[in-house]
Amino acid sequence: MKSIRVIMLLVSTLIVAVSMSAWSQPGQTASAPASATGASTMAASGAGSPANGKKANRTLRRKVYAAIGKHKEISAGNISVIAKDGAVTLQGTVTDASQIGQVAEIAKGVPGVTSVINKLTVQKPFGDM
Repeated sequence: MKSIRVIMLLVSTLIVAVSMSAWSQPGQTASAPASATGASTMAASGAGSPANGKKANRTLRRKVYAAIGKHKEISAGNISVIAKDGAVTLQGTVTDASQIGQVAEIAKGVPGVTSVINKLTVQKPFGDM
């Protein structure tokens, strides 16, 4: 019984020690102010840029969705847009073969899009095998 308590005490002490030495994530405030060298290292490594990159990617993806949505003849419900650093990938299905190129041209016209990878296919109607 005493050995179990000792083990539990050691494990809980280890958990507390590890949690106290954990680093704060970018964008979170730390309880103690960062040293000048730590702050300059973080700024030099660009640790804050991935969050800005993700935000820019989400914004670009939304702009492409909005541009496609302006064209009522295109059913955008089955189209997936992935944006990464200006490169846009279109995946999913459209109802007509002519819409494949049309959706790609719409995406290319969105400001911030540097390239478009078109993986759209034509949706087969039910019953066709």
